[in-house]
Amino acid sequence: MTTTIKTAVGRRQFLKAGAAAGGGLMINFAWSADMTGKTEFKQRNKPDEQALKLNAYLLIAPSGDITAMVPNPEFGQNVMTSMPMVLAEEMDADWQRVIAKQANYDARAYDRQFTGGSQSIHQAWNSLRVAGASARQMLVAAAAQQWQVPASEISTEQSVLRHHSSGKQSSYGAMASAAAKLSTPAEVSLKDKADFKLIGNSKKNTVGEDIVTGKPLFGLDYKTEGTLVAMIVHPPAFGQELASANLAAIKKMDGIVDAFSFETVKPDYQNNYFDSNAFPKLVAIVGLNTWQVLKAKRALTAEWSLRPAINETIRLFGTETPRFYPQGLESSTSHTQQMQAVLNGGDMEVLRADGDVNAAFDTADTVLERTYTAPYLAHNTMEPMNFYANVKGTSVHVAGPLQAPVFIQGTLAARLNIPQDNIEIEFTRMGGGFGRRAYSHYLVEAAAISQAVKAPVKLTYTREDDMTGGIYRPTYSVKIKGALKNNKLVAYRVSGTGIPEHCIAADRFPAGAVDNYLAEAKAIDSNITTGAFRAPRSNFMASAEQSFLDEIAELAGADAIDFRLELLKRAKDNPVGEKNDYDPERYAGVLKLARESSGWDKLPKSVNKGVAAYFCHNSYAAQVIIVDDNLAVDKVFSAMDCGIVVNRDAAINMVEGAVIDGVGNALFGEMTFTDGVPDKSNFDRYRMIRMKEAPKEIHVSFVENLVDPTGLGEPPFPPVFPALANALYKATGTRLYEQPYAKQLKPSN
Repeated sequence: MTTTIKTAVGRRQFLKAGAAAGGGLMINFAWSADMTGKTEFKQRNKPDEQALKLNAYLLIAPSGDITAMVPNPEFGQNVMTSMPMVLAEEMDADWQRVIAKQANYDARAYDRQFTGGSQSIHQAWNSLRVAGASARQMLVAAAAQQWQVPASEISTEQSVLRHHSSGKQSSYGAMASAAAKLSTPAEVSLKDKADFKLIGNSKKNTVGEDIVTGKPLFGLDYKTEGTLVAMIVHPPAFGQELASANLAAIKKMDGIVDAFSFETVKPDYQNNYFDSNAFPKLVAIVGLNTWQVLKAKRALTAEWSLRPAINETIRLFGTETPRFYPQGLESSTSHTQQMQAVLNGGDMEVLRADGDVNAAFDTADTVLERTYTAPYLAHNTMEPMNFYANVKGTSVHVAGPLQAPVFIQGTLAARLNIPQDNIEIEFTRMGGGFGRRAYSHYLVEAAAISQAVKAPVKLTYTREDDMTGGIYRPTYSVKIKGALKNNKLVAYRVSGTGIPEHCIAADRFPAGAVDNYLAEAKAIDSNITTGAFRAPRSNFMASAEQSFLDEIAELAGADAIDFRLELLKRAKDNPVGEKNDYDPERYAGVLKLARESSGWDKLPKSVNKGVAAYFCHNSYAAQVIIVDDNLAVDKVFSAMDCGIVVNRDAAINMVEGAVIDGVGNALFGEMTFTDGVPDKSNFDRYRMIRMKEAPKEIHVSFVENLVDPTGLGEPPFPPVFPALANALYKATGTRLYEQPYAKQLKPSN
């Protein structure tokens, strides 16, 4: 069975075809408006330079090489391999002839260039399939015309066209120029998903060899002749601003070209880094080499004053958001007190209300109430923030690692007073992102410094710069109250808060599975700069929700998995309310797979096991974690339902990485503040997971279905936290309500 789809979508013609430079068939396709696909590319053979100037396209060269270009950045999720696989699948292409290349930012060519939200494959799926299928259909039509045979009699395989009855055949490359003369098909037939041959298999990372051999790929590798080194100095405490600095003395130091203060710019509608308050007046130091600039940076003395309160509306990721920045220097102890006061005060916004929770609590057999908290987290990308900028008159060239170029060009143009059309943004591979590089202030800083010194500069943050003046995962707290009657969950109330955002997704599980359900929330204002962190909000809410369900299941005398499955059955067969964000059947599917893969029911009672499951970013994940008697993570069994798995090896790698990342953050991750100053500035105090602390074994399983691909980078991460907490409870007899967990545990030998 095949699916027929029109190739024109909305206001934009989806596909265009024509002769490429040097001959061959070029197919240029527009990506959907909400597409966040991200890819980098294979460089086995360098495609024609003239062709690379085109926007999103597919190129078939006379040689038979097939080049695909996708607009969004790569930071290790390996869609640079997976996305070309989708294209090649529909083309019936020879995978060994597929070449991949990274596009620069181009607002006219691409609707949205953004890496985040686990949306790359999910959003680009149909675009890639249609592009590949259209190429194949045009090649078949060209062959049919040339051979004077019906197109229906021509088969394709491994980039070869065949007409079996006449014995005629041609390579894609040989037929490409003829195909380029044909009109783009108005409709194309997509493969039946059951007939996929390439998708679902494992293909090596297309630039894996370049990575392990150290070839220049990352922002820190980027350099041009005459580039100066730049560093910045930001206020030591959140809530402060620059009053004065010994800039004249710094300028006299060896190798220093300039030292000056400058301001970042308030966001306009395209900006994605909070505002001028979040990144106030900074000091820039520019010199000939890293060590001279670093020495000058350490010699800087400055006076900092208390910044006034600011009340304004900012536009973040296209959404207007009111923000109030109070005056003063904040501390983590006061943040904890503020969150506790909100949870105990009752003055919260009701987000969802089913039934009557108070009445259910009054008549329940058992009532359980627990409060969970989690600290700020630093992203700690292994490649520190950096960007290259060269502002020459009214032209701008910037290059480096960033997740969200789509949101920054307008802001950059406003800050430099240069037309957007004159700004070229080039992507490099990112040495870690996790949401940190969705905030492009460091790009604006680099460009502003280059404009001031009238020379190309490479801005690099030190680890201390990033950790003490960074974007943090917000701190959260949530109170959950549940009621049992006849060992059934009959009431559930969740109250959440956070700084500066709350953590509640009101329509997720167990909403829809409990007759009496209440979700409420209230955020707390702060001048600490926060933002997206891998699986935003979910990375905390999964921990609270799934830890609570584990504890209340124990009170009900039920197996932890059975208890959850019973709730999911209710949500499927007799759901409460009209709006539930999740599919109970798929949710239950990952729990059942985790039970099977881990041998949950057959494990001895002495085994310290914990389970958790969660839905976010359109996918479902379950984790079973086993810890040994020394509290070390022994085995992890991950079960995923992310729809069709395109590149199995890459998918397994992504889940394994999420597990290790989750274990490390759950055990050790924590940032605190004293009078506005971050208490940790480097890895000597900010504890990261070590190799010996990683799980000894990680087993990854996927629910096999033909659902279109959904997210995978973020969904495995949230349930790691509660699965670990539940396993540690089995080992210690102590429930864990605060992160990080390690400081509450007896150290192992």
